[in-house]
Amino acid sequence: MPKASARHILVDSEDKCNDLKQQIAKGADFGDVAREHSTCPSGAQGGDLGTFGPGMMVAEFDEVVFSGKVGMVHGPVRTQFGYHLVEITRRHD
Repeated sequence: MPKASARHILVDSEDKCNDLKQQIAKGADFGDVAREHSTCPSGAQGGDLGTFGPGMMVAEFDEVVFSGKVGMVHGPVRTQFGYHLVEITRRHD
């Protein structure tokens, strides 16, 4: 079964998500941005979600994590919880 590790930042608007993505692209540290802005409890750990398999996260999140490029910041990804920036840190089959 494939496994992936990722971190994310959860916010309540697409505009805020895009703004944070730009800050990261300009050199801001993903973990620091997550600690400061994410509304998910994982924000306290820099957005780290640990390792998980398909089906353990909502479908929109899984689609990005198991098909997107590793090491890149993806998003905004809209789910029932809000808007996410997702960084895939590792993936293996």
